[in-house]
Amino acid sequence: MIRERAIPGLPCRQLDDVLPFYTALGFAVTFRQDRPNPYASVRRGGIELHFFGVPGFDPAQSMGSTVVIVPDTAALHADFAAGLRAAFGKVPVSGIPRMTRPRRKSGAPGGFSVVDPGGNWLRISSRSDDEAVDTPPESRLARVVATAARQGDSHGDVDRAIDVLRTGLARHAGAPPAERLPALVYLAELQVRAGDRDAAAGLLAEVRALELTGAEREAVATDLATAAELAADLDH
Repeated sequence: MIRERAIPGLPCRQLDDVLPFYTALGFAVTFRQDRPNPYASVRRGGIELHFFGVPGFDPAQSMGSTVVIVPDTAALHADFAAGLRAAFGKVPVSGIPRMTRPRRKSGAPGGFSVVDPGGNWLRISSRSDDEAVDTPPESRLARVVATAARQGDSHGDVDRAIDVLRTGLARHAGAPPAERLPALVYLAELQVRAGDRDAAAGLLAEVRALELTGAEREAVATDLATAAELAADLDH
């Protein structure tokens, strides 16, 4: 039996920045003190995180990061998304805080990231990096999306991810609509993160114009749902 246990301590500007966010994700606050120094802990199942307050801390400059291994990334993402919608009315996809969505790899959901109000990254994965097996996605555009996701989701380099997708969509302009749709939706999401709402709206209009069969719509249902959510956010 493994007896060792590591618990990450993550910085924040103040506890009231991060605790409501984690409560929305389904975590319980297990400890809090404001003096002599701000400190708190939260727990959700086997995930335990500790936070310490740093006056004047800038979340945009945070280098806090922790890897979380879970059995089912899609189920956890759905739970997190439902909690965020209930608490804040939407799932934030840009700025701080935000949450990415799992990118499918060979038909199975991949990992996703949560950036909390302290600027700390939770990197959610179904297996550790040294166990991961890279299986090439089914199409060329799917490989483009996977490459863009490594830049935009894993590294937070939104501009680079946008360039990768733009280049890939231009290079594979003749790809079937069902293959183009996930790339267009992800590009729209990245444009929202970059603050270009007009570009995002144009891409979503392109998504709506795609002609898909019933079977194709079923296959890309998750991307269509994301497109609808992005469009609703842009309308507000």
